[in-house]
Amino acid sequence: MNKVFQSMRIAFRALRVNKLRSALTMLGIIIGVGAVIAMVSVGSGATDRIHQQIASIGSNIIMVQPGSQNTGGVKSGNGNSQTLTEGDAEAIQTDCPAVQYASPVQNNNQQIVYGSNNWQTKVYGVSPEYLTIRDLRIEEGEPFTTEDVKSTNKVALLGKTVVDNLFAGEDPIGKVVRIRKVPFTVVGTLVPKGQSSQGQDQDDIIIMPITTAKKKVMGGGRQNNWQQIGQIMAQARDGQNNNAMDQIEALLRQRHRLQATEDNDFQVRSLEEMAAAQEQATQIMGLLLASIASVSLIVGGIGIMNIMLVSVTERTREIGVRKALGATPKNILLQFLIEAVVLCLLGGVGGIIFGWVGALALAKFGNFNTSVAPSSILIAFFFSVVVVILLGEWPARRAASLDPIQSLRYE
Repeated sequence: MNKVFQSMRIAFRALRVNKLRSALTMLGIIIGVGAVIAMVSVGSGATDRIHQQIASIGSNIIMVQPGSQNTGGVKSGNGNSQTLTEGDAEAIQTDCPAVQYASPVQNNNQQIVYGSNNWQTKVYGVSPEYLTIRDLRIEEGEPFTTEDVKSTNKVALLGKTVVDNLFAGEDPIGKVVRIRKVPFTVVGTLVPKGQSSQGQDQDDIIIMPITTAKKKVMGGGRQNNWQQIGQIMAQARDGQNNNAMDQIEALLRQRHRLQATEDNDFQVRSLEEMAAAQEQATQIMGLLLASIASVSLIVGGIGIMNIMLVSVTERTREIGVRKALGATPKNILLQFLIEAVVLCLLGGVGGIIFGWVGALALAKFGNFNTSVAPSSILIAFFFSVVVVILLGEWPARRAASLDPIQSLRYE
């Protein structure tokens, strides 16, 4: 044990004598560990952001959109034909056991006017169930009701962005806004939700009864089919996403009288599937970034190996003297390995600080979402130790194998 402490003392003394060289050697490890931590934090932050955005949209959401229609052998593109109706939405909610809620959706952009202020925003015509499906909560006022839908009442709920641009601090509840010269009473405002996964402002919206939206805001002539809608949004019961999608598909094929050989004239998609695909792509990108950053760790390890080889050459006579005084090859090996590990540990601590600061800088100045996980710190630190020990073993063994007679003769 005494020889071990003696080897440690000699190793620390050698590092103190060559402070500049030791610092430059550690720099490679500092950059390597820091780069790995920073890059992994970018990948983790992106994954966390996806989870937050999906949670802000709502859970277990299934979207049903119009598909293509075949007219005289000519197929229209997906979404170009109105193949969904309000009746489809009602049937999905009542006839699909795995579906908890369903709402018809019709939306387009409209210019909203209040006093001398105006703002263009997205207007959504929906049923009251839409608020539950999208997890839209009322901040002030109250939501519209099923009776408002049946009576085509001119009431509206406003997102925070619309409130800020139209009312400028004034209480909007009970005020009247105009859409296409039609007056709407503001009955409530929505709790802010921020940006969606596509970067869209989820607070830049107005929500109203679907009957009102179609007949007062988005409708055309009487010849239009008032039942047609642009989308159906449904919420599956917990753990029933796949069952709900199958039930919706079977029900709509029956309602649309599609033969077994005919393709669907609608699309059924789950946000969970979309989120999983997006998360997988983010994880792959995170692994790629971490792999690229880990190359700098290997470069840092090679730097330590090179410095140790130089150190062995410079200290050949010292090694000969120690062996002549009774030091064993094991003692020499231990001394040089201790030097490598000390450089690695100090560089690793510096790399953790560098990586943490780098992740914060990326979040503040680079508009990246970063999340420094303890696991990424441990992995980067452990990897750096392994690399240094593996690459530092050869110079250490070379020093341990030197012949003491030849070492004493070395000039």
